[in-house]
Amino acid sequence: MHQQYEILDTRGLRCPLPLLKAKRAISELAVGEQLMVLVTDPSSQDDFKAWASIAKHDLLSMEQVANEFHFLLRKN
Repeated sequence: MHQQYEILDTRGLRCPLPLLKAKRAISELAVGEQLMVLVTDPSSQDDFKAWASIAKHDLLSMEQVANEFHFLLRKN
């Protein structure tokens, strides 16, 4: 089965590293492709919301799973 998105695992990294790695990873995707970012830093929630808005990418979902945050972004 073909996966619908790329996965970027930044668990264990502190801000701003998860966001910087996500910026680099999404820049390598084609428009319309999706990136799932796995993060453990709780301060990342506001950072990812703000960055997606500024960068004009779609934040499709943001969920907390135990002590992790999963952000699904679509490149625009």
